[in-house]
Amino acid sequence: MANGGKRQARKIPEATVTRLPLYLRSLLEVANDGMPTISSERLAEMSGVNAAKVRKDLSYLGSYGTRGVGYDVEYLLFQMSRELGLTHDWHVVIAGVGNLGHALANYAGFHERGFPVAALVDADARVIGTAHAGWRGALDGVIEATVAVMEKLGAERARIRAALGPMIRQPNYEVGPDLTTRFLTADSENARFFRPAARPDHALFDLAGYITGRLGRAGIAQPDDLGLCTYADAGRFFSYRRTTHRAEPDYGRHLSVIVLH
Repeated sequence: MANGGKRQARKIPEATVTRLPLYLRSLLEVANDGMPTISSERLAEMSGVNAAKVRKDLSYLGSYGTRGVGYDVEYLLFQMSRELGLTHDWHVVIAGVGNLGHALANYAGFHERGFPVAALVDADARVIGTAHAGWRGALDGVIEATVAVMEKLGAERARIRAALGPMIRQPNYEVGPDLTTRFLTADSENARFFRPAARPDHALFDLAGYITGRLGRAGIAQPDDLGLCTYADAGRFFSYRRTTHRAEPDYGRHLSVIVLH
C-alpha cells in the first residue's frame, strides 16, 4: 500500500509483454477448439516457453489458476486483450451518409478484430456506406443489413456497386474446426469456401469469396476486388494475426475512408 492507502498498479515487465501475444495466439487456438481451461504446462508447450515462466507472466495479470484445473481460457483472453489494447473499438469512418453511418456503427458484429471492408455505393442516389464484413459479421448478415439500410435512404439494389478492400486472404487465413462447423451448419454449400490447411482439423477460409457470394445472393453485381491481403503485405498493412505470429508486442490500426465525388 502507498500514496495514502491507494493500491498501485503492478507494472508488467517488458519481457512479459513481449510474450503475451504468444500466449494469446495459443489461447485463441484452444478457445476455437472449444477448450474451457488450459494448464500452464500446455500453454507453455504451445508457446515455446517453460511452465514456470508462464505462471510468473500470468501472475502479473492477476491470474493464478486453480490447482488441478488450470486457467480459465475465456478470462485469460480478456485479460491479455485488455493489456495489449485489443479491447478497443476501431470504427470504419463513413463519409457522405450520416444516417447510414450511424446505423452501421451500431451493428453488433463490428467489434470483431480484423480490417476487411466492403464498400457499397449508389452514386446516382448519392448513398454510400461501408460494412465491416469479417467472418462473424458476414455470417450474421451485415452485408444484407447494409443493403437494406441503403435502400431505405434511396438507393436501388440493381444500381448498387460493391468493392472489396484490404482483408486477410485465404492462403493466410487458417481457422479451426469450430468456425468451419458454424459455416457448414448455416449452409452446407459453404464448404466451397474452405480448403485443407497444413494442420490437422484446420482449414483455410476464403473470406473474400464468401463475401462475394453473399453479395450475389443479395442481388449485388460482381464486386470489384482489390485483391489486397493485410497479412501478406506487411509493407502496406497492419495485421493483428501477423503480429501475433511474429510475437511482436503490438500492432497498428487501419482507418478506411470512402467518399462520393
